[in-house]
Amino acid sequence: MVCRNTAFIRVLTGALIVFAVLSAMVPAQAQQRGARVNYILRCSGCHGMDGTGHEQGGIPAFPGYVGSIIDDDEGRTYLMHVPGVVATGLNDREIAEVMNYVASQWGGNPAFDRFTEEEVRVRRATAVADVVEFRRILARRLLSAGKPLAPYPWP
Repeated sequence: MVCRNTAFIRVLTGALIVFAVLSAMVPAQAQQRGARVNYILRCSGCHGMDGTGHEQGGIPAFPGYVGSIIDDDEGRTYLMHVPGVVATGLNDREIAEVMNYVASQWGGNPAFDRFTEEEVRVRRATAVADVVEFRRILARRLLSAGKPLAPYPWP
């Protein structure tokens, strides 16, 4: 059977090219991947390659907003407990590298405090019973201080 749908063929061809390029870029073990590649593989599916997220899906944008959270002590703890970070399968060093990539790309503060492996380990070990409520409290405080935050639809 011949597929005559050229749009489908273009999409399929594009997907195969992206897969081939990523396959060539990505070694077999995650420890050998760079922060950008780990972002592409673990974060861009929700936040996008440009960090713009998906407001209707509850995925906050990074540009213009993530710096407010990265520059805040409790915000840094919050980031270690968001579902996407918790479920990445990355180790503490790799998470620190991805967080530093996100901060350097979209944080807006070139002099941000870089995440370290040790900081990630400690913040991930900090108990957060309800990450949505933790974000609500954090958001109220940051917004009252005039800090910009991406829209977040969860109740």
